[in-house]
Amino acid sequence: MTKATCSRQTTLCRKSQGSVERKSKSAMRIENSNDESGYALVALLVVMSLLALFAMAAASNVKQQAQREREKEAIFRGEQVADAIRKFYQSRGMGGVNALPTNIDQLLEGIQIPGRTKKLQILRVAAAKDPLSRSGEWKLIAPTSQDVATLVRNLTVYSGGVPPTPRNDFRALASLIPQMMNVLDDKSEHTAPGGEDDSASSSGPFLGVTSRSQRNSVITYYGIDRHDEWIFTPLFR
Repeated sequence: MTKATCSRQTTLCRKSQGSVERKSKSAMRIENSNDESGYALVALLVVMSLLALFAMAAASNVKQQAQREREKEAIFRGEQVADAIRKFYQSRGMGGVNALPTNIDQLLEGIQIPGRTKKLQILRVAAAKDPLSRSGEWKLIAPTSQDVATLVRNLTVYSGGVPPTPRNDFRALASLIPQMMNVLDDKSEHTAPGGEDDSASSSGPFLGVTSRSQRNSVITYYGIDRHDEWIFTPLFR
């Protein structure tokens, strides 16, 4: 074999080895690229999962905050209704049940003040609507309603066992309130069923109003955590 032939063979061998090495490096780069793509995909899935969890938590907080604001507004309006009932009752001489209003419209119409030609407005139109129920209608509570006895129980528990005392100008109505239930009743038995109360309101004189929402509340009102047990009345205010 001549030197030229050996030289050519050596060159071919080197080229062949170089080609194999280049192919090997190219395959390794492809494998590394596939591995990196796999890691990137896993990382992306993890990030997307975390973002979804954060979004769900944020949505829940927004929903809870919105309900909190509605509840604050319900308390604000309910106390205005209670104050309007008190003014109406006083304008009628505080003569017992017959001096109480029989519908919300009477409160919206206002009361007649001696010496004035126009009636005095005692209730805003907005306050006549319940912001917690779809219907927007307050449920009217009669003095003899068991709901008032439930309120007495709740207030007694809230004050550490001391029953609430009726206002002086409402003492004539105190005897109409049903006997309150055992103040030691476990409140967990009164878990809100949800939904709304569509029963009829009191058709006669009413002493307070409550929401038709039968849901648990975010905030509490005198320790009460159910919308339909928030009774707004001037009886104890």
